[in-house]
Amino acid sequence: VAPAPEDVPDTAAAGLNFDGISYAKGASALRQLVAWLGERDFLTGINDHFARHRFGNATLADFIDSLAQASGRDVHTWADHWLRTTGVDTLTPEIRTEGDRWTATVHHQGSRPHRLAIGLYDRSADQPHRLDLRERLEIDISGKPGEVVRFDRPGRRPDLLLLNDGDLAYTKIRLDPDSWETATLALSWLPDPLSRAVLWSAARDMVRDGALAPTAFLQAARAHLPQEPDTALVEGVLAFARLQIADRYLPADRRPTALATLTDTCRELLRHTQDGSGPSRRLAAVRTLIDSTTDTGELRGWLTEGTVPGGPELDPELRWRTLHRLAVLGAATPDEIDAELAGDSGATGRQGAARCRAARPDPAAKRAAWSALFDSDDLSAHLFNATFEGFWQSEQHTLLADYVPEYFPAAVALARRRGATIARAVARTGFPAVALADTVRLAEECLTRTDLPPALRRQLADELDDARRALRVRQTA
Repeated sequence: VAPAPEDVPDTAAAGLNFDGISYAKGASALRQLVAWLGERDFLTGINDHFARHRFGNATLADFIDSLAQASGRDVHTWADHWLRTTGVDTLTPEIRTEGDRWTATVHHQGSRPHRLAIGLYDRSADQPHRLDLRERLEIDISGKPGEVVRFDRPGRRPDLLLLNDGDLAYTKIRLDPDSWETATLALSWLPDPLSRAVLWSAARDMVRDGALAPTAFLQAARAHLPQEPDTALVEGVLAFARLQIADRYLPADRRPTALATLTDTCRELLRHTQDGSGPSRRLAAVRTLIDSTTDTGELRGWLTEGTVPGGPELDPELRWRTLHRLAVLGAATPDEIDAELAGDSGATGRQGAARCRAARPDPAAKRAAWSALFDSDDLSAHLFNATFEGFWQSEQHTLLADYVPEYFPAAVALARRRGATIARAVARTGFPAVALADTVRLAEECLTRTDLPPALRRQLADELDDARRALRVRQTA
């Protein structure tokens, strides 16, 4: 997580600092600020701010001054910790039971102050898979290095202790072993979708940090995603499982099992929605099933019939998605791609065709795609991205291995020639994640060069960080 930029000399520099953090961290920081100040003082402060600066411009310092005057709290120090420091804090619970009391210790790794809620949940006596809220506590963490916060309660410990329940704080959280065991049994029965989202996010972060096996996340998804009613959660969990766990976090010999688990999960989701309920969840399951299955006969049948049994019908996006998967698996011919393009010759059709052609596991197809990407400047940004989306495929890592060392010098030359938009695309969509160890080494060497365009350097650094993380997870999976 980057701090607020101090030196932004031009629009190009501004563009490099404007990414997902601008939204995700900004929204979370505001939510935490409301929790820390209290809603009344926060609203008083922003109303005063708008009144004092109406019809004019204001700085961040002006905004902080308004909140500080309204609340009487040291908002300037809060802003220094939250807006001018990098990284993300981690909160880890430790629970002990002694006699008829239990004690929870929250260990804080980081430097930011937090106000957050802690949900204490119990499994229902008559329905063990249902979780009921026993109590929700609120605690303050001052942000001192190495700080621990303790509290104790009478009775038995809760079955699930969920830090940051309600998502008030911007922080990573951990689950103690007993709470994770409860989650694997009853996650889908948490009553509040936001609490379920916090728990899924905790599991994701634990996988990313090597604190939870990727296969444990997949098994939790298999057990609970079919019953999940929230479309955003279904889409987010499936995307992480497919794009990160299956493609990056597991060694190649364990990938088929991961894909099989994902296809089973999606088929179960389809069974749960065959009555017409949850069309958005059903669509998410269909998309991931298409991307994950190795059953070319089933995919061919869907494409021929123009529909998934029980719906939905294959619109152009799903048709191209299905044909792309067939191409990845070596079951789509150039003539079939041309025929599909003839029926959908617009911009999205041309992108779909480019993606499919580059995805075919044929040496000549790969070399043609590579030449179109690097030897010519004819591809638009959309066609450039689509071609790279087809080019790198985890199923084809042996075929693609020789392209990894070619990529970095070619990417530098292309970025210098075609400008910032293509520079970001070649580093983001084009980053070779199929041979992680070689990719990490070569990316590190590339970043020592002094002639990299700023847009390329920034995006390569971000992708390298993700690749290092994936390699660490893979080595401990």
